[in-house]
Amino acid sequence: MLDAFLNSIVTILVFVSLGWLISLKLKDVSVVDSMWSLMFLLIAVSFALSLGVIGDRGALALTLVALWAVRLSVYITWRNWGDDEDARYQKIRERNQPNFAFKSLYLIFGFQGLLALVISLPLVVSIQSVGSLGWLDYAGVGVWMIGMIFEAGGDWQLSRFRADPDNRGKVLDSGLWSLTRHPNYFGDFCVWWGFYLIALSAGGWWTLISPLLMSFMLLKVSGVALLEKDIGERRPKYARYVRKTNAFFPGPQRQLDQSDLAEGDMK
Repeated sequence: MLDAFLNSIVTILVFVSLGWLISLKLKDVSVVDSMWSLMFLLIAVSFALSLGVIGDRGALALTLVALWAVRLSVYITWRNWGDDEDARYQKIRERNQPNFAFKSLYLIFGFQGLLALVISLPLVVSIQSVGSLGWLDYAGVGVWMIGMIFEAGGDWQLSRFRADPDNRGKVLDSGLWSLTRHPNYFGDFCVWWGFYLIALSAGGWWTLISPLLMSFMLLKVSGVALLEKDIGERRPKYARYVRKTNAFFPGPQRQLDQSDLAEGDMK
């Protein structure tokens, strides 16, 4: 198992290095966003190839991570195509001058590669397992499916909303976006807790660090906290949306009183 994981480490090192070289050519490190989900797929595939033979649980984990990773990478690539470097990375670039071109190798690409290796632990545990599938595996698939519905469904609804010029300046508050302000992040949360349940079925209880780390990132680092840091200032109507809609975990929208409604209308 150790040799197989070492091969996965080498694979990721090569992958992030190639991504870094591409970013130098484009002068845009945003390409790492398209690479992020593919890192997990490469780790899983290289690990499985190193083992040679995998069981039903390994095949299940590989199938689920491939479906999740390819969809997310294709969507992000399509969404960002032709755009300038993401504002998040522009700020990081400004803070790390001079020589950001070199620093981005470890600050952006190397760091995300390391995160992917840690978070992928449930995948490698599942792939090396030779036991038969049990109820925890099926529960994991169920949680994963909920995650994919929220993540892919939320992305699809948002892309349709943004494609309509009549929605410029408006806030999407229908469909999945009426249940949570971040259905895509909640979906990602469920996907990784689903992978953990499958690993747990294989005895990998210790891989709990993976969904916990992903949850922390989604809630406190690169997800909800970062996106909503100043969005109320940039989009005043979003404040009303915040008051009536759950931030992360889905739930029915809250009824606003007359003062909230009046304030929302004025904005």
